[in-house]
Formats: sequence, structure tokens, C-alpha cells
Amino acid sequence: GTSGSILSVEDDSESGGGVPSVAKKTKKQQLQRHHLQIDEIGNRLLSAKGNPEEESRILRKSLNLGRRIPVSVLNARRELEEGGAGGHRDDDDVDDDEGNFGEEAEIALTKRVSETTRSIRASLRGRRPPEFDFEREEEEDEGKDLGKMKWYLRRTTPLCRQVTLMVSLMLFVMLLLALALFLGTMAVGPPRQPVGEYKIVEAQVGHDLFSYYDFYSGRDSAGSNGFQMYVGQEVAKKEGIIRIVREVVTEENMIEVYEDGEWVEREEDWLKEDMDFLDQLKRKKETESDEGKKNEDGEEKSNNDEGDNVDSNKTSQSKHDKVQTTSKKQVANRHLQINTSNNNTRTNSSSSSHPPPKLEPFNPDLPSNSTTATTTPDDITTLQPNPSDLPTETFVILSSSPSPQGPRNSIRLEGHRRFNRGLFIIDLRHMPAGCGTWPAFWLTDEANWPVNGEIDIVEGVNYQDTAKTALHSTKECRMDDVPEGSKTGSWDTAVGIPDKKTGIPDMTFRYAQDCFVYDPHQWLNQGCVATDLKLEGRSLGVPLNGNGGGVYALEWDPINGHIRTWVFSPHGRVPKNLRDAMRTATEVDEEKRVAPDTNLWGLPYGHFPIGDGTNCPADHFRNMRLVINLAFCGSVSGNRYFMDCPKQFKKFKTCNEWVASDPDELKEAYWKIRGVYVYERAWEKQWYS
Repeated sequence: GTSGSILSVEDDSESGGGVPSVAKKTKKQQLQRHHLQIDEIGNRLLSAKGNPEEESRILRKSLNLGRRIPVSVLNARRELEEGGAGGHRDDDDVDDDEGNFGEEAEIALTKRVSETTRSIRASLRGRRPPEFDFEREEEEDEGKDLGKMKWYLRRTTPLCRQVTLMVSLMLFVMLLLALALFLGTMAVGPPRQPVGEYKIVEAQVGHDLFSYYDFYSGRDSAGSNGFQMYVGQEVAKKEGIIRIVREVVTEENMIEVYEDGEWVEREEDWLKEDMDFLDQLKRKKETESDEGKKNEDGEEKSNNDEGDNVDSNKTSQSKHDKVQTTSKKQVANRHLQINTSNNNTRTNSSSSSHPPPKLEPFNPDLPSNSTTATTTPDDITTLQPNPSDLPTETFVILSSSPSPQGPRNSIRLEGHRRFNRGLFIIDLRHMPAGCGTWPAFWLTDEANWPVNGEIDIVEGVNYQDTAKTALHSTKECRMDDVPEGSKTGSWDTAVGIPDKKTGIPDMTFRYAQDCFVYDPHQWLNQGCVATDLKLEGRSLGVPLNGNGGGVYALEWDPINGHIRTWVFSPHGRVPKNLRDAMRTATEVDEEKRVAPDTNLWGLPYGHFPIGDGTNCPADHFRNMRLVINLAFCGSVSGNRYFMDCPKQFKKFKTCNEWVASDPDELKEAYWKIRGVYVYERAWEKQWYS
């Protein structure tokens, strides 16, 4: 009946030996299990009385102490069985017929077994003394645990309290700071930003123009390598290449002036022209896309039939060029028709429903009573005879002169002020044009080029006749995120770029939309170049001069996230807001000045996204100054000389030779500037959007 007992389950064989294993549980559970094991051993000893070998086996197995341990128990049992030392046994001490002990023997054996049981318990409990009180030990252990907990709490509670206090104090201080910041911000208001209306900072008109610039003298930079020698102001005066002229405005040079309501209608017509022109560009792109697919299909068919890839590629490229040239001519012709029809419409409507518009000069000076022209070596001002009180306009002339050494004497004006934003306007009546010329009106920081960038507002090259605006910068400035419908222009192209390793031209058609000056897929220092399409062929150089000049404007506004450019030619198409802003820029009374508003000028031809949320961080362009110069040949017009000047190339094999011959054509290489106007937005308090 012991096969299911605790002892038999945990110790199946005698050879195994050892104390019954105890599960590693809680202390109280271990003690309870020990008690059950001891009771089991005691019950077995009682059931094995009369069988010394079984008793010995049980004791050896339970105590794992060999045969020596139970000797005292066995001797005591023998003594009880024999009735003592004298061998006398009373009747009460004699076993009955069933082999049971007498009452005294049973008591003695029970006592000895009880002692053995206590010894076993002491052995199993780490050999504790027989009088060990488990309940008291448990209470003491609980007391010790409670004491340890109290000790731990006494040690940790102050630390926890300190940490909690510090965290609470920090949160409270942060809350106070946030509250103070909020209240202070609300009391002080939003931060100051250049987001207000434009204010004039420089009105460069007449003699005052030179006060805003330094005359650079010396050779051109190695990068430009122009064929000219820049001279200082005194030499320029002596050579007569800087002059101030005041001219009477004749009737043919006057423009139509409309009333405010009529100007609104006029500007609405121009805005409609912009929208119509955008639709034309969209249809043009769709047409070119369809024709390009047809050309690709034709190329594949030709390759399959003839197996001549080289000839097929040449044919495809020539077809693409013809299609592109034809499309551009068609768009220009359509635009001319639109302009003619709109002008006729305005003339007819004005004659029928409105009185004829007044005529007045675009930007008249105060009437002059001078009746004679004066020119002296010490004076750079030339006055036309003015027998009446006709209005006059003052212009600054910047030109060049030949030199015995070959390079022409020329002008380079470098501005005093540095800019990080602004609205830059130049009003021209004439700009240098012709073979070998390279004039520019631009923003740069030469000492930190191209780190601080470069913006070419007006740049002419040889006989080019379409306005362009170019941005030059370091890496990570691309213009592939321009909002659709935000401009009327397009991008310059980069086709035929020689491979750096093989030198083979890459005929892949690409737009010049990367401002990085060393982009491997564009011409060296090409930058991102916006080209005018609306006035294509009439907004630069000889055609512009034939129209009496024009007005160029560039808005550099990093807060609002863009650089935008406009060109207006002839002057009759200059928006009223811009015209009034230039006319009143020199007013002493600020209240009489008109602030330019670019939102009233129609769509620009160039739109360059810069700043947060664009692919060109605003810090690519900073700390730049204005430069007006007239260069010849060099790394741009000189490199294009054989393409742009085929007639001259037949006689003069280099651009420098052509310029050194002092041809009459170079008499057209001069600036005639009515004024340069620079505005900056007023600083106002405004929350960041």
C-alpha cells in the first residue's frame, strides 16, 4: 500500500539513495511538504516493527546515512522484545500470539521513533534541533520580511519622494515657461518678416546711378575671359564711354495713357492673352508628344527594314529639330495674330465708347527750359535743344571704345549694397547687341561663387533675340517642381553634351533645369535657364532696340518661395502699376509713391521655386550685389562666334580678331538706361505660414 506514497514516488530504488527531493516553491509550501514526508516515514517505521531489516532500509533510505544511523533504534527494539537485561517479561510485556509488543515496549518504541522522527525532521530541515518550532520560525521569517520591507521603505521612500518632487517641479517649471512664452508671444505679437509691400531702396536715375556703384578696372575674370579692358570712371569720362543725355520726348516716343477703369480692361485683356498663350503651349506639347511617338514608331520600322541604326538616328534627330522649329514659328505667328487682333479691338472700342487716350512720355523728368546743348570735357551731360516746354527724359549711356592693344575699353559697374531678396527693375531704351557682344545685368557674389549663387536678369549674347533668365548655384538646386500654369516661358535645352570619358555627344533631349554649374548633363556653367516664349524673338537685342527698348523685372522673394522674371516691350505694354511705381520712385513724399504689386503684372515668363518645400533651398542665393557690364567674346559669345556669326567667321576666324578690327557694327554695343529701381518688402509682424 506504499507504492503511491511520497517516498516511493521520489525514491524508486535503494541504489538511488538520497533525501527525497523537494520542489522549489515557497518557503511555507516546502515546510508543509517536509512535514508530510516525515509523517510518511514515521508511519512506515510503525508498520515495519518486528522487521529490523525493513526498518533499517527505511531509515537508510530516508536519512541517506548508511547502516550506522538506525543502530540505536534497533538495539532499543531488541531490548524491548527480550524484556530487559534480566530477560524477565511480565505478561503485559509479552507479545500476544499475533507477535505484538507489550504496552511498555510499545511506549518505548513509540518514544524512540518519535525521537528518530524529530531527528529526520532536523535532518530534512537543515539539521535543526528537535525542539525547532516551525510556526514560530514562519512568524519570525514573516517578521524578518516585514522588517526588511520596512528597512527598504525607509531607505527608498525618501529617494522616491525626492525624484517625484524633482519631476513634478520640472513639469511645473516647463508649464510656467510655456505659459510665459505663450503670453509673451501674444503680448509681443508675431515675428518680424519681410512680407509687407515693396518699398524703394534705390532709385538709380541720371547722375545718381553712378553713386550706387564702383567702377571696376582691370582685365576680365579667368572664367569669363572677355576681350575687353575695364576702365575706371575718369578714363571712361575721357574716352566718352559714359554719358548722361537728356532728350526731348517726341510724340512718336510717347505712350498711350488710359484712365484707371480703362487700364483694368486693358490688363484683363493681357491676362486673357496669358491664359490663351498657356493653352497654346499645352496644345503644342501634346502635338509634339504625338509626333514624337510617330517618329519613334517610324524609327523602329526603319531599323527593322534597313538595319542601319546610325542613319535612322540622324534622320530622327533632324525630323525632331524641324518639328520643334516649325512648332515654335507657328506659336509665334499665332501669338502675333492674337496681339494684332487684341490691339485692333481695343482701338475700335476706345474710339466708339471712350475718348481717345492721352499721350505722354513713359517716365518724364521735370520739364526743362534749356535751349542749348552743352558738352564739355569735364561734363558727361548732353542736352538736346528744347525751344519749348516739351517733356524730357534723362538716360545713362554706357558704351566702349577701341584700344591700340586690341581689347576694347569697357565698363563694369559693381553695386555697393548686398542683397538677400528684392525686386530689381531696369528700364532700357537700348541694350548692346551684335556679333561678339556679351552684355549683362545680373546679381552675384564673385568672392563666393558659386556658393552664394548668381542670377542673370538680362544677358545678351551675339544676335540672340529672346530674353532669358539664368540661375547658377551649387548642388541640390533643381527646377523640376514648377507649378503648372505659373509661367508663360519654357526652359533652355541641353543637347549634344560631350561625354566626359568618351567625348561622344549625348543627343538626349533635356531641359536645363539643374542650377548646378557643373551638372554633367548640361553645358558647363549653363545653370537653370528660363526662356521667354510669349515675346519670343522680340524681347532681347536688336528686336528689343527696334521696339524702343523695354522693362525687365526680377522678383527674388524667398519668404514667398520663388524667383520670377518679366519682360515688357514695347513700353506701351508695361502694366500701369509698374509704370506708376517707376514714375513715383523718386518722390520725396512717401505717400505719393506707388508700391509695385507683382500680382498685377500678369504671369511671368520665368518661375523658379526656392525655399522650404521646394527642390532648391533658399540659401543657394544670398549676399549678392548688382553688376552692369559690357563684355566682348569670352567664354560665351566667343565660343558661339562660329555659329552665331557665320558671315564674320568667313573673314575673321576668331571673335577676338573681329572685335579688334573695330567694325561699325559695334557702335550699337551700348546701354541706354532710363533707370534702375530696387525695392524690398517692408518688415512686418506675421505668423509663419
